[in-house]
Amino acid sequence: MDVFRQLKPYFWPEKKLFFGAIACLAIATALGLVYPNLLRYLIDNVITKKQFDLVPRLALLVVCVVSLKGMFQFLHGFCGGRLGNRVAYHLRNELYQKLQYLSFQYYDGARTGDLMSRLTADLEAIRQFIGFGFAQLLNVGLMFVFGMAMMFSINWKLALLTMITMPFLAFTAIRFEGKIHPAFRMVRQSLSTMTTAVQENITGVRTVKSFAREPHEIDKFSARNEDYKSMNLGSASIWAKYFPVMEILANLSVVILLGVGGFMVIQDTISLGELVACFSLIWYIIGPMWGLGFQINNFTNTKASGEKILDILHHYVHVKDAENAKVLGPSDVKGHVKFDHVTFAYPEKQPALYDFTLDAPPGSVIGLLGSTGSGKTTVISLLMRAYGVKEGKVMLDGQDIRSLQIESYRSQIATVFQETFLFSSSIRNNIAYGVKDATMDDIIRAAKLAKAHDFISELPEGYDTVVGERGLGLSGGQKQRIAIARALLKDPKILVLDDATSAVDMETEHEIQAGFAEVMKGRTTFIIAHRISSLKHADEIIVLNKGRIVQRGTHQELLEQPGLYRQTYDIQYADKQQDAVAEAAAAAETEEERILPSSLQERRLAH
Repeated sequence: MDVFRQLKPYFWPEKKLFFGAIACLAIATALGLVYPNLLRYLIDNVITKKQFDLVPRLALLVVCVVSLKGMFQFLHGFCGGRLGNRVAYHLRNELYQKLQYLSFQYYDGARTGDLMSRLTADLEAIRQFIGFGFAQLLNVGLMFVFGMAMMFSINWKLALLTMITMPFLAFTAIRFEGKIHPAFRMVRQSLSTMTTAVQENITGVRTVKSFAREPHEIDKFSARNEDYKSMNLGSASIWAKYFPVMEILANLSVVILLGVGGFMVIQDTISLGELVACFSLIWYIIGPMWGLGFQINNFTNTKASGEKILDILHHYVHVKDAENAKVLGPSDVKGHVKFDHVTFAYPEKQPALYDFTLDAPPGSVIGLLGSTGSGKTTVISLLMRAYGVKEGKVMLDGQDIRSLQIESYRSQIATVFQETFLFSSSIRNNIAYGVKDATMDDIIRAAKLAKAHDFISELPEGYDTVVGERGLGLSGGQKQRIAIARALLKDPKILVLDDATSAVDMETEHEIQAGFAEVMKGRTTFIIAHRISSLKHADEIIVLNKGRIVQRGTHQELLEQPGLYRQTYDIQYADKQQDAVAEAAAAAETEEERILPSSLQERRLAH
């Protein structure tokens, strides 16, 4: 029950509904005990003594009992339904809120399909059990206690003999619970793995089709589906092994009751009506015992789901606000960023940055260049405080960013990522995502700066055109320009461009950079790029290699010294240099032909 004790804060505020559902079910169960007594009275006092004038009264009493029982069963369903839905509502909100504040480190290893499974199937299992399953499980005990108490009041010897098989039934049920719980945990894990495979396939369907890997994806899903089937068959085999045993033990009680009870009737120890009442009561007891396997199944299934829900709710948040964290306002930030001897490693990996030091005054432009895995994105991640720095410090205007409130700090930063993400909403809402009260004029101005206004205006619904996963498909460059407009509208003190122009052509890149020149004024800007053309106007360019700074300086300074930057420049501009030489040679030859005498030209042509 430890899982449900930890879930108590989510259902205990609804304790009135919780106890109301249990009370209504208990009353309905108790009213069910009236039937065997009415049956005993009918046989012993009406039929045996031939007092048939009592039959209408008994019939009316049965109608009243049935009506009362039906009313309390309705109230149980009403209270249980409201309880389950309210608990699911609270849990769903709490889970979603926790997912918003979990750090990047958690999402590095999280799988979308697994998270979706927890927010849907696992949450539904908890809703059903809290609303109805717990009361039903408790009702098993109530029916057993009430039924046995009634049987003891009729004939305690017969009741004791009937209970002989009950300890064996309870032992089998406990063994069943111990086997079925791990099996259900494996079923849930297999389901989340299969769901993740489906989600990845749907998300990457273009890649799958472009590489003609449909057969491979089918085989991969078939393997996951086969594993899920095997897990279900394993749990079914446990059911097949234990459930017949429990059914035999339960029915054995009926055999004992009829054999011993019939002999006692012959011996005139009990009346026929009492035997019939006991026979009715034993089914009243065996019914829950037969369903005990289902209730244990439901309980263990919910326990496994609760463990997965609690894993998210109790997951450690690696990056969170310190006590008395300072809240930043727009007027409090100048944009002076400083990295002070920062060394950082991702969990269980080698350091991604070694002794990284940087001083970016307000309004400066810092360029970051390096091969894949050199540490460029790590610098930006630490700047955004996506991960916690353990060695060294990252400071903003002389303050350690760990002492600042995360939300207010990040509100001063706008980032354009290389991988553009757009929400399934209108272009207008996507651009205005970071600003609550953005006007249409502000949105259009940002779109113009990002060179996105022209193609947006040409769309059928303009800025109201819906884009995203299920909306209109845009090119990579168009999506990237919308993302740039979204960042520019935020009017940040710190602007981060993570290869923001990688999906646009050179001409559009030049136009966007011209717009950047205007919006960068007064803002500290960090530019990650693979194109030298995006970095050459930076105040300082830092060249990284395997997490270490190997060169730093302005574009002109780095060109004058041998190293990685000059090599990159030569590679990128080699074709342009060759074209320039060829054009110069062609121009010189044309000029030479123009000034040579015609006779020499003819001689050269003849030659």
